[in-house]
Amino acid sequence: MTIPGDKTAVEWLVSVAPDPDACRWEWERNPLGVALLPAGRRWDVLIMPGELGHTTLDVLNALLDRPGPVLADFGDSRLGFFVPPGTASRWIGTGVRGAGHGTWIVVPYPGRATGGVRWLVVPDGRGTLTDPAVLELAMHEAAARVVGRGGRKS
Repeated sequence: MTIPGDKTAVEWLVSVAPDPDACRWEWERNPLGVALLPAGRRWDVLIMPGELGHTTLDVLNALLDRPGPVLADFGDSRLGFFVPPGTASRWIGTGVRGAGHGTWIVVPYPGRATGGVRWLVVPDGRGTLTDPAVLELAMHEAAARVVGRGGRKS
């Protein structure tokens, strides 16, 4: 699968690696198609349970032309929303974990299928991130929808 802008997304993502050239070389040759990248430089990641995350993404898609990058883990049990750096250290919310400065996340190569973590919204390469205030409002709406249909929030 090839997505327009993949190379730009790759450049944006590997720019946070301690050695971007080595990271890109390894990532492109890794049979799993994943790399371990540090959060907290260009982005943080807010991670929430799958049902709440998918519903939050539905709300964001209705509100925005394009949200920031979103990852899903194997089985879609957790979704990670890319937000501005520093957000994770200030976020207060039950059931939402933050990956910020000092943490690393597994990131799939844009446009390449993997057996585990995958992109639901691929980075655009320009650094588009989801505004934390908009994400919080979308999460509140999503939580109400999940509860309304008898699901669990976390």
